[in-house]
Amino acid sequence: MFKRKCKITFITHGATVHTLDGIIYDNDKYPKLNDFGEEEIEKVCEYLEKRAVHYDKIYTSSPARCTQSAQVIAKLFKKRTTTIDLAPRKHGEWSGLTYAEIYEKYGTDAISMTPKGGESLAVFNKRVAGTLYDLIQENQGSRIIVVTTPDVVQSAVAQTLELTPENQFKVLIKTGSLTQISYFEDEWSSIIYSGYVPL
Repeated sequence: MFKRKCKITFITHGATVHTLDGIIYDNDKYPKLNDFGEEEIEKVCEYLEKRAVHYDKIYTSSPARCTQSAQVIAKLFKKRTTTIDLAPRKHGEWSGLTYAEIYEKYGTDAISMTPKGGESLAVFNKRVAGTLYDLIQENQGSRIIVVTTPDVVQSAVAQTLELTPENQFKVLIKTGSLTQISYFEDEWSSIIYSGYVPL
């Protein structure tokens, strides 16, 4: 029987003016949540409150859209948030474009490309995996919440399912959604649910 080390509930930040238009952006300070994004996080809180599950810690990625979402969730649990180094993928010169525009220009080759001033998907995945490994080691026996960006959650899911980069992009993670992964000894993990959006 596998012995669980840590259970992480990943919560994606609420919507912003850019996420609704599918625009990629690297700026940590802008944009913040819009009205719809605030409603999404309120629904997440309602869901968490109904479940009445205890969480030991609440972590957040550094972008304002994540910290703003995390503060609302932390207020529900009367806990403080801890900012961790779990930044979204750095897109460099692609920042400000939509994925549709990138695919129109480069086709499926875009998946394996490294944008100028950015990072490759492989480097991003390795960075996310390293941060999650450290987080799991620090929180053994705990249930924690990590408020982050959709691409970070997509990376965590891809790592658990051992997906190729091409298939990684087929994992739909919306804003204001929850994904739960249990991490066990022997570096094994299991997805409990993925991309759940409370109604």
